[in-house]
Amino acid sequence: MVEAFLVPEKTTVTAKGDGGSVDISAAQSRVFLLTLNIVNVIEQESLDVGVFGSADGNAWEAKALAAFPQKFYRGQHPLLLDLTQQPDIKFLRAHWEVNRWGRGVETPMFEFNVAVREVPASVLQETSAGKK
Repeated sequence: MVEAFLVPEKTTVTAKGDGGSVDISAAQSRVFLLTLNIVNVIEQESLDVGVFGSADGNAWEAKALAAFPQKFYRGQHPLLLDLTQQPDIKFLRAHWEVNRWGRGVETPMFEFNVAVREVPASVLQETSAGKK
């Protein structure tokens, strides 16, 4: 069961960046729950977070596998990532962009984390059985 942070807890950022890579090769279901948790912000700023995949942990896909809608406020935001059709993806990492506008300090500041948790196959089976 894969459960990790793509962006560690208590991460504070003021510029764009990347999280560390997380090995998901041991995942059984290939479906993951991503959770963006924004803990602290200042006014008039935005955060964009995308999740990228790699087969080897070195060369990363040019396009995000999933992206959270642009965020401006604190809160928890879930997103489902289904990689069942992409068995070559063995690693994930988050990339973020920040922007600030308006008056006051021009440097943006977000404290946030991104968790990834494999959705167990049993949950997926129950969900698909309920749709029939």
